[in-house]
Amino acid sequence: MPSALVTGGSSGIGLAIARMLREEGFELTLASRTAEKIEAAAAELGAQALTADMGKEEDCVRVVAEHKDRYGGLDVLVNSAGIGIAGTVESLQTKHIDLQLNINLRGLLLVSREAIPLLRETKGWIVNLASIAGTTATPGLTVYGATKAAVIALTRSQNAELDSDGVRAIAICPGFVDTPMAEWAGFAADEMIQPEDCAEIVRMCLRLSPRARIPQVVVERVGSSDGAG
Repeated sequence: MPSALVTGGSSGIGLAIARMLREEGFELTLASRTAEKIEAAAAELGAQALTADMGKEEDCVRVVAEHKDRYGGLDVLVNSAGIGIAGTVESLQTKHIDLQLNINLRGLLLVSREAIPLLRETKGWIVNLASIAGTTATPGLTVYGATKAAVIALTRSQNAELDSDGVRAIAICPGFVDTPMAEWAGFAADEMIQPEDCAEIVRMCLRLSPRARIPQVVVERVGSSDGAG
């Protein structure tokens, strides 16, 4: 049976993708920082729950190792763990810069590094959650947008590096999604992109032939005049 590892799998986009993967017959490992939330999500899906902080190298290494120990391999890696902290450049606190860089970019790189040998064996998928903020100017979310632009760039590099191995990567770049992270935007839930929309993009990727890949998808929110949110 195929298996998937989902970071940030306790809620929002990560949990929606995990639910879809379960529907498609995948065994699952869900990883997140809050034990209570990740254990509840894992119980719902019959998944392995791992409490882990993607800002810590030892946790990034551990989640891949524990997934391998339980399932023997890996077919899909979903890098969904992320954090966004609003603030202009001149108002940024160093700790908030470091937190976003560590989780959104460094942690994603470290988990991917550990997972690629397993994905090479299965010709698997890497799903990187980026953001529309990585494709356009995002005043007030400068660091977040910069990390997501970097995720888009590294996804391209992953595809180039792993092309001959049959491993494919996609960067999903949605506007405001109905998740706790987007509550500050002030939109009603039914005005935002749904987490399940992102899950359906991943489902589509799983159904492609081995010779096709989609390196990037931008998902605009209907009603956003400039596509930014």
